[in-house]
Amino acid sequence: MAVQEENPKQKLENLANGIVKDIEGGKNPTFTTYARKRSNIVYDQKGGYLKLGKTKEERDFINVAQSKRFMQTIAVASKCHKFVKENLHTTIRGLYYQLKFSLGEDVDENIFSEQAESNPLIEDLEVSLDLTRENLNLNANRKGVLAGNMKVMDRFGDEMVEIDCSKQGRSGWAIPSDVDNDIQFVDVKAKYVIVVEKDALWQRLNEDRFWKKENVILITPQGQAARGTRRLIRKLADKGLPIYVFTDSDAWGWYIYWTIKTGSINLAHIGGEVATPEAHFIGVTMSDLDKYEFLNKLTMNATEVDLKRAQEMLNYEWIRKNKAWVVELERMIKSKKKLEQDALQGPRLTFVGEYIKEKVANKDYLP
Repeated sequence: MAVQEENPKQKLENLANGIVKDIEGGKNPTFTTYARKRSNIVYDQKGGYLKLGKTKEERDFINVAQSKRFMQTIAVASKCHKFVKENLHTTIRGLYYQLKFSLGEDVDENIFSEQAESNPLIEDLEVSLDLTRENLNLNANRKGVLAGNMKVMDRFGDEMVEIDCSKQGRSGWAIPSDVDNDIQFVDVKAKYVIVVEKDALWQRLNEDRFWKKENVILITPQGQAARGTRRLIRKLADKGLPIYVFTDSDAWGWYIYWTIKTGSINLAHIGGEVATPEAHFIGVTMSDLDKYEFLNKLTMNATEVDLKRAQEMLNYEWIRKNKAWVVELERMIKSKKKLEQDALQGPRLTFVGEYIKEKVANKDYLP
């Protein structure tokens, strides 16, 4: 799905008008969206990311099995229209509480009993209307931090604020959930971007002023990358900056890398907007055991989850075609060992930066 820069308010009103027209014409009102399930997720070989297939699903009001979900979808759309019209923002949690109320004095039932019911409907609207959650004035919690030679122009209300990401001290710049609307990335002066899985390692590198000495953009998604952080990485790649990802060599670290590189099932409807196929996995890798002797004493036993995940990855067509990844995963399965990026602090705390520099200089990374 290619996100269109069209009026969200008008799209929501078109949806409502279509339903009203069906009712007035004596027709069964329906809501159509693309199916967001594993069987309808395809890998775009040319683009290098996961995207939605062509299978659609339809909900109609008269169908007893679908009427409640149809009503819930329209309730979400109505509330988002109100947010957009008033130019007010909230989180998906805030939306849930806005809609969690009784249907009436004589009806002992809420529109939503838990947030797990409302969240998928937001994504359904995104897909159906070719919009993003942020276009519907819905934000997520901020997650991700950045430091580097880059300035951000952020319109907040009626004020345009300039943020210098090289002058954010020990805390760095908190990456917002929406990096498209009212935000411009200007004066980006860096050789490449390094995405560090753990905040603790980001702090280590920030204390060493690694980003300043090497003139790079230093990002931590603080674990799994939120969509705002993934979108930011994509935008930096569009500016021509190489993207290197630095995580643990285990099931969780691999998942973080591949969601940055190819996207994820949950966000397949905006795969091209949040995936960065040109990203490289800098480490840590099992092959590092051959280059850095001290790491052999710092391995950990791989869990059943790690081993199962490695085996699953070998079955993915986009991974199986990369011989280097096949060798890496098979080595983990055979040895039943894994590595944490924190182990690179073994010789000395500053070794982490030296490791990254050496890897980049030698182009020693996985595709």
